[in-house]
Amino acid sequence: MAARRVKVGGAEFGGDSPVLVAGPCSVENWDMILEVALSVKASGASLLRGGTWKPRTSPYSFQGLGDEGLVMLREAGRQAGLPVVSEVLSVQQLERAADRLDMIQVGARNMHNFVLLTEVGRCGKPVMLKRGFMATVEEWLLAAEYIMKEGNEAVVLCERGIRTFETWTRSTLDISAVPLARQSSALPVIVDPCHAAGRRDIIMALTMASLGAGADGVMIEVHPDPDRALSDGGQSLNLDEFKALSGAVRSYGWPPERYR
Repeated sequence: MAARRVKVGGAEFGGDSPVLVAGPCSVENWDMILEVALSVKASGASLLRGGTWKPRTSPYSFQGLGDEGLVMLREAGRQAGLPVVSEVLSVQQLERAADRLDMIQVGARNMHNFVLLTEVGRCGKPVMLKRGFMATVEEWLLAAEYIMKEGNEAVVLCERGIRTFETWTRSTLDISAVPLARQSSALPVIVDPCHAAGRRDIIMALTMASLGAGADGVMIEVHPDPDRALSDGGQSLNLDEFKALSGAVRSYGWPPERYR
């Protein structure tokens, strides 16, 4: 089934080349987000990501800068010439964020938040829907239907790994979900290898495997100094590592039509 094309600024999911979404797990301060935005733009990213409200397992972990971070993300994207995407956790946050974001992300923990999905479907912005880490592919696609039944068909699915018994990675990348979701819907599918891996040393391999399975792009966490990141530094690439990954993606023979 041919993927629907979803445009976000100059990026086109489901188009003729894979989309690179890149940026820090969290917007930490102005200098950092601007440095990342300018660097990933120069390296080939088409969309800037950055968390401003962070759903963390521990209530004592860094929760993001909220509205202040949202303003920083918007301005960094403007200066770099990149559209921006960030996660919203509630309907109240959606109302505050919709005017500043080019794409709304619904995270794995909120994939079954049907009230939020419905309101996201009414907001008029493209949506990135992450698969819940305990959700089946069918449940993921039905969650997308909650958005689309409100008239918003600009939905991009994001596979980010599922919870298994494996302990050497944060999650287990379900590579089979990519062709299954593409065969079962017209929606573009991208992969977040960083959350699947939880470690930076295999992100390149998971990225290339995702493209080989027919993914329409990847979302990569990038930080100037990952070891000092306030969240998810262990699964983030530094600026040079992202440049290398972007170069590998550009040189890859894509799309692999035999798999699509």
